[in-house]
Amino acid sequence: MVAYGAAMASVLVVEDDANVRTALIRELSVRSYVVRSVGTAMDALREVTQSPPDVVVLDLGLPDLDGAEVLKMLRGISDVPVIIATARDDEPEIVRLLNAGADDYLIKPFSIEHLSARLAAVLRRSVRSGPTAELTVGGLHIDLDRREAMLDGKPLELTRREFDLLAYLAARPGRVVARRELLAEVWRQAYGDDQTIDVHLSWLRRKLGETAAAPRYLHTVRGVGVRLAEPDPRS
Repeated sequence: MVAYGAAMASVLVVEDDANVRTALIRELSVRSYVVRSVGTAMDALREVTQSPPDVVVLDLGLPDLDGAEVLKMLRGISDVPVIIATARDDEPEIVRLLNAGADDYLIKPFSIEHLSARLAAVLRRSVRSGPTAELTVGGLHIDLDRREAMLDGKPLELTRREFDLLAYLAARPGRVVARRELLAEVWRQAYGDDQTIDVHLSWLRRKLGETAAAPRYLHTVRGVGVRLAEPDPRS
């Protein structure tokens, strides 16, 4: 991460209104932020995955997905701080978003000074909490920022989808993750063919040195989903 004061922190603005995006880019750039912007949920997820920013400003009224769903997806792949920008001012909705993983929120319309102050506060908290973009389960170590995975100290050569699948499961060790959830959060599809998941799990197992019949990390729970867990030392 860059040094914050909040100078040179990178901000991803997710906003479908081109005029608002332009204004935010201009005003935040003047305040020494490095600003990128996108207008859709899918572009936002792609940006966070490929080039993680230091903080995301997320509008809820996006054309392809509701921002609340985007927040849920973001939390499945990243711990990047998220500030919600919303015209929805009902308290239950705000509480729900904060409980779902938002770090802060702003009610539209807001001033650039207000946004800048919230950005600086969120970034300070992020620095104090330290990096949380690494996952370890047994001998499996995953660096989310670098998109690198190692098993027993040796690098794993994973495709992008294999990495995403492994990281999603490793972030939930011991929990059975439903196939529908994997399709939604890893493949970004509401519906799909279970065979797609099976094929990627088979490839992952091969690279982890295991099989479906003799699993170490990846355990299929028939009719439910998949669980990633630390290997049993007795096996």
